[in-house]
Amino acid sequence: MIALLWASCVIPQTLSAQAIKSRDRDAILEVMRLQEVAWNAGNLEGFMQGYWRSDSLRFIGSRGITYGWQSTLDNYHRSYPDQATMGKLTFKILRVDGLGKRGAHVTGQWHLQRASDAPEGYFTLLWRKMGGEWVIVADHSS
Repeated sequence: MIALLWASCVIPQTLSAQAIKSRDRDAILEVMRLQEVAWNAGNLEGFMQGYWRSDSLRFIGSRGITYGWQSTLDNYHRSYPDQATMGKLTFKILRVDGLGKRGAHVTGQWHLQRASDAPEGYFTLLWRKMGGEWVIVADHSS
């Protein structure tokens, strides 16, 4: 019975991947470009401007889930205390999908180039358009 219920489940149109308007896609990519610039300048607060400034922000990483803008910033400060540990950040965007008129889902890769190593991984970002601005409301990075 469960399989039958699952098989008949229909994903609402607002949650399915849709083409995103080019101006919205460009706005999201610009926020991410500015995040790279801020990170590479050693400015974590500037990097965090791309995130929803709310206690409901979710960041999921290797240590679990963190709730809230300030808690996420605090974690970044602990993990990246100086420019050397921050290195040079680059994003590679793999896909940008619309989720209705005010939502988007971005999949990509991140890469840090540092003197001693070059860690990299993947991310999925859930974006929401609020007050005319695109912000990350959930980040799952590995």
